[in-house]
Amino acid sequence: MTDVAALTPTEARARFRAGLRVPTSGWSAGWTQANLLAVPRDLAYDFLLFAQRNPAPCPILDVTEPGEVSSLRFAGDLRTDLPAYRIYEHGELVAEVDDVTDRWRDDMVAFLIGCSFTFEAALLEAGVPVRHLEQGRNVPMFRTSVACRPAGSLSGPLVVSMRPMPASQVATAVRVTSRYPAVHGAPVHIGSPAELGITDLDAPDFGDPVEVRPGEVPVFWACGVTPQAAVMQSRPALAIGHAPGHMAITDIRESEHLVP
Repeated sequence: MTDVAALTPTEARARFRAGLRVPTSGWSAGWTQANLLAVPRDLAYDFLLFAQRNPAPCPILDVTEPGEVSSLRFAGDLRTDLPAYRIYEHGELVAEVDDVTDRWRDDMVAFLIGCSFTFEAALLEAGVPVRHLEQGRNVPMFRTSVACRPAGSLSGPLVVSMRPMPASQVATAVRVTSRYPAVHGAPVHIGSPAELGITDLDAPDFGDPVEVRPGEVPVFWACGVTPQAAVMQSRPALAIGHAPGHMAITDIRESEHLVP
């Protein structure tokens, strides 16, 4: 069996280009994973401003020139080298596919946005459990009742990812992840899901439910699916994103994001 953690970004992307469709948590250890949102050029400034106003869920790692499908930080093809994509028309999800070449326009601007999968190895090294990895599932993600700051034509709710852990390990998780501000950083909420408007941890809006054991605390991080929630609310004519949990594996070392 292939050790997916040992694959280089180039090797991982080749598997996705060949049709492998899996969540990427645990893949290509040491390399940064990223969310994708691609929009026509006339919407790109609005999204850049939206990200600047909402840096916790939308930490931008790279932006392409219009029409470009790769960059120095992602040497693959953004149209084919993620395991799965979502296509939105006027805010409606119209397709989930493994190749968006036929929908990629010459004026598309692609944004790569930090992903919390990047700091999961550091959590594990510090002894903090990562339940979706233990259970072989996608991370659970939830729309919240917290509104992001709007920008131009874009507005929408904050989306969060959730990882349960014993209360005794919450401080460690905060300390570890706060050193990765470019990939969402420290948690945005700890404890009561109801305070975020989340009514059922067993019914995530994206990803898979995971076991929350007696005595454990749910810990929530800002999530890079937030831009897609903004697309669904704001209803632009066209947007392309990654399928939640099916990330772009970049050519950026995780250590580049580590701050003292």
